[in-house]
Amino acid sequence: MKKVASTDAYTIYQRRDGRYAVTGADKAAINGADKVAILLQHELIKAPPPKAPEPEAAAETSDQASVDEASAEEASADETTAEETAAQAVAEDEAPAEANASADGPADEEKSE
Repeated sequence: MKKVASTDAYTIYQRRDGRYAVTGADKAAINGADKVAILLQHELIKAPPPKAPEPEAAAETSDQASVDEASAEEASADETTAEETAAQAVAEDEAPAEANASADGPADEEKSE
């Protein structure tokens, strides 16, 4: 690696493949946003121009928002249905228990006689 620039805080090296490596004063690699800021400061890389939003993307976003709203309404309807189904299941579970209790009641009376 070839030393390109050096400061008290970091050293910049150019690798054989043309990319840059930045090491801190403690010899640890500096990566991510810090590395990009250092390389931009030394004008070793160029920042890409900011992308302008496309008008078509805005239209797709509004269409997606309406689809999301419809999905949310369906989900809330499904939750209500699930609650009603659970209530019905509980009611059905209690009904056979009452029927068994009344069936057991006379059977017990017959045994006691």
